[in-house]
Amino acid sequence: MHRVDLSELIKRESERVEWKENIADIETVVKTAVAFVNDYSNLGGGYIVCGVKETKDAYGFQKLEQIGLTSQRFKEVENKVLAELHEKCFPAIVALIDEIPISEDRRILIFIIPGTSEIHSYRPSGKDTSTYYVRIGRETREARNGILRELLVKKNKIEPWDKRINVAATIDDIDLLSLREYLKEMFLWDNNKPIEDYISATERLSSFVPPLAGIEMLSGKLKPRNFSLLLFCDDPLKFFAGAFTIVSIYNGTDRSEPNAERYELIGNIVEQVRKAIQILNTQVHTSFDKKNKRPNLFNYPFRALQEALINAIVHRDYEIDQPVRVTVFSDRIEIYSPGALPRTIEKSKFLAGKATPFWRNQALAFFFNKFQLAQAEGQGIPTIFRTMREEGCPSPKFDIEEESLTCILYSHKK
Repeated sequence: MHRVDLSELIKRESERVEWKENIADIETVVKTAVAFVNDYSNLGGGYIVCGVKETKDAYGFQKLEQIGLTSQRFKEVENKVLAELHEKCFPAIVALIDEIPISEDRRILIFIIPGTSEIHSYRPSGKDTSTYYVRIGRETREARNGILRELLVKKNKIEPWDKRINVAATIDDIDLLSLREYLKEMFLWDNNKPIEDYISATERLSSFVPPLAGIEMLSGKLKPRNFSLLLFCDDPLKFFAGAFTIVSIYNGTDRSEPNAERYELIGNIVEQVRKAIQILNTQVHTSFDKKNKRPNLFNYPFRALQEALINAIVHRDYEIDQPVRVTVFSDRIEIYSPGALPRTIEKSKFLAGKATPFWRNQALAFFFNKFQLAQAEGQGIPTIFRTMREEGCPSPKFDIEEESLTCILYSHKK
């Protein structure tokens, strides 16, 4: 009995199936197997089907032609791929094999690759280093930079960036006055405890976030975590090159205006948010229109601006050295946030405001919620859509680039 029903396999997501006709390059098969076993998109692994030609029908839709492999080629491909998976992948990958006869002398070879909790790499012959691969859409792609970091976090090989201890900092870099005032503001302060108790490797302010500090393994010293420095250090730029915000205001619809206003906001990210909100408040002025059923019209709903700004600062990638940029034009406000849209979020759903919630920096999101500056999990983007619609403004637009996301809010037509 066959493990795989080919007719059902044809209906599966393209992320989970790779179709190969001749298998001219064994390495491409192995790279795809590594991508499937790493299971970047949490799909459970995938299938590599050898001996099937992928074409298109008269209407441009996918069409599969079952070519099959000869007995000699079947065994050659099977043995070479299994050897590479065992000897040159780390940890070794165990693939299941299935075969489907299509004629007396030809069969389809299927490698069944289950996802694992490990992160696997591949080091082909003649290469000095191992490489990680992931599956994104129908592509097998080398995992680098942000994608590799996300994969490592998913596999619990490293902590999320905001929760890691910062070995370049010391506990003295935490501003104790800011820490105490902010904890009081968030109703997390206990008058019966000294402030030093809060800066420890054991004291947790909530089950949702780790302690503000951790122990460095090599030195045994107490070190602050990245989120602690962003929230409670008076100069996080000492540690994170992009941890500041630029607000620019132009009178026209482009950047050619010579008399633009420019503000560079530094300090901890709570201060940056509050300063930016003060500046943006000048853009949310009321217009009076007697002919409208709602005579008091706003250029922008304040809540939408605030959510877009906080999303940009809280959920950005702080390993990128670019700042958050807020650019005000006469007809729109653009809020640029460094960092790609997390690959676990479906792009089409995100653009419609219906994506499954995902926190890049969970600790930062928790504290901004306690400050009552941000919505609860997953409510920020839907709130932007809803408040813009209720105020009669055009729908927001999101420009998603390889290493950034820009939210564009258009002013009320009146």
